[in-house]
Amino acid sequence: MSERMEDQLKGMVVQRLFMKVDPADIDENKSLIDEYDVDSVSLLELVVGIEELFGVRIEDQDFRIEHFETITALTSFIKSRQ
Repeated sequence: MSERMEDQLKGMVVQRLFMKVDPADIDENKSLIDEYDVDSVSLLELVVGIEELFGVRIEDQDFRIEHFETITALTSFIKSRQ
């Protein structure tokens, strides 16, 4: 059985941003920016991680904050790109 995309995202976010939180403790519907202090530099790191992990290309015009607001939003965005 393959790992859920949401769980893959949580693991990648924690690893790439050196967060001191267990990936399982990240609430999929809470704001990564407001709740987990993800800033603009961190968002760029997430773009690289998403492109590598899921094999999608995120163009400049796709880089909108609503796509990166929550794990749920990221999942929907990535699925729309695959």
